[in-house]
Amino acid sequence: MGRPVTPVPIDEVELACDFGPLRLRSPILTASGCFAYGQQFAQFMDLRRLGGLSTKGISPLPRHGNPLPRIYETAAGMLNSIGL
Repeated sequence: MGRPVTPVPIDEVELACDFGPLRLRSPILTASGCFAYGQQFAQFMDLRRLGGLSTKGISPLPRHGNPLPRIYETAAGMLNSIGL
């Protein structure tokens, strides 16, 4: 059966990683748009443990986006193709 695994305290686990030129403290990122800016979740977790927040797409120029329908509800959740 092998040796028993000894748990390591979470603060002793090194999760830092490189993402292109950026050094992230963790490889864990939020899903695009689902986490807003994080303030709503600060009471549930230490946001400093995240490697970053993924935002919804943005553009410096106006865009019309994709034609309707852009949002579709499925049994597993919502799909969207806004087109940014």
